[in-house]
Amino acid sequence: MTPSPVAALEARARKRRFLRPFLGEVLDPQPVWLMRQAGRYLPEYRATRTKAGSFLDLCYNPALAAEVTLQPIRRYGFDASILFSDILVVPHALGQDVRFQEGEGPRLEPIRSAAELSRLDPAKVGARFAPVWETVQRLRQDLPDETALIGFCGAPWTVATYMVEGEGSTDQAQARLWAYRDPEGFGALIDLLVETSIGYLDGQIRAGADAIQIFDTWAGSLPPAELETWVTKPIGRIVAAVRERHPSIPILAFPRGVTGRGLVQFLAGSGLATGAVRGGISIGTAMAIEDVTSALDAAGLNVVTQGNLDPLVLVAGGQRLQQSVRSIQAATRGRPHIFNLGHGIVPPTPPDHVARLMDLIRGGA
Repeated sequence: MTPSPVAALEARARKRRFLRPFLGEVLDPQPVWLMRQAGRYLPEYRATRTKAGSFLDLCYNPALAAEVTLQPIRRYGFDASILFSDILVVPHALGQDVRFQEGEGPRLEPIRSAAELSRLDPAKVGARFAPVWETVQRLRQDLPDETALIGFCGAPWTVATYMVEGEGSTDQAQARLWAYRDPEGFGALIDLLVETSIGYLDGQIRAGADAIQIFDTWAGSLPPAELETWVTKPIGRIVAAVRERHPSIPILAFPRGVTGRGLVQFLAGSGLATGAVRGGISIGTAMAIEDVTSALDAAGLNVVTQGNLDPLVLVAGGQRLQQSVRSIQAATRGRPHIFNLGHGIVPPTPPDHVARLMDLIRGGA
C-alpha cells in the first residue's frame, strides 16, 4: 500500500530536520541554509571554479558541481544543501546560446518574437539535463544522511526575461513589451518553459532531491494583472504537476519583490498554500518578516516561511548581525520557519561571519 504524502514525508523528516516545518512543526533552533551558500565567498569554491574552466562547464561537471555543493556543508553543517547549478541551464538545454562572461554575468542570443522560438528544441533537453541529474544522484550518496537536498529551477517569467533581454536588466523592458504587444507569442515561450521546468524538476526529484525551490528573481517588476498572468499561473502549473508526480515533495517559491497583498494573492493563486504537504514562501528583504506573517495569518494561509536576513548584514557582522538574527527569530517564533537570507550570499562575505551566524542560530550568545 502506498503511504500518504504526509507519511512519506514524515519518514524522510525523521532524519532531515529541514523537512519538518513542511509538516507544520515548529523547531528550536530553526533549520538553516543560505541561498548561494556555495559560491565565491569561499576560497575552496574559487579553487574548484578555476579547475572547471567556464562556469557552465562547472554546472555540467557532476564531480565538480557536487564538490562545490558539499563545501559549505563541510564547513558549516547547514541543515540543507542546494544543488549547484544555474537557472539558465534551462534555456541552454533548449538550444539557446548561453555564456557567462567573467565580471559581466550571463550573455544570451536574444529571442524576441514568436518566430524565433523555432530556434529552440525541447526534444534535446534530456541529454543536457542528464549531467545535472547525475550531480543530484552523487549528492544524495555523499551528503550526510541528516542533510536535506534542495533542487531548483528558475520561474518561467524570470528565465524568459533573460532569454528575451539577452542578459540581466534593471527593468526587463524587452520581455514586458513582448508580453504587452504579443501575449499569445510570449505565452508560447512561457508554456515551453513551464513544460521544460516540470521535466527538469521531475528528474531532480527522481535523482534524490528532498525539496525544490522555484526562483522568480524579477517577479517584482510586474504590475498585479501581469503578475497573475506571467508569474502566479505558470508557477501554479509547475506546482500542480510536481505535486501530481511527487505529492510528498515540499515546494518553496521565491517571488522576489512581490509584497503585501500581492504576496498573499500569489500564494493563494499558485496553490502553494494548499495540499497535504505545506508549501513554503521565501521572503526577500523588501518586507518586514512580521508584516508577512501577519498577512499570512489574516488570510489563513498555512505555509512555511523562509528568510530574510539582509545579505549585507552578514557582510557587516558584529552587533548588527546579532540584532538582526534575534529580530527574525522573535518575529517567527511559534511558527514553522526556516532561517535564510533575503537573497543570495554575496562574494565579499567573510566566511567567519557565516560561522558566527550559525552559532547565533544554534544557541550561541
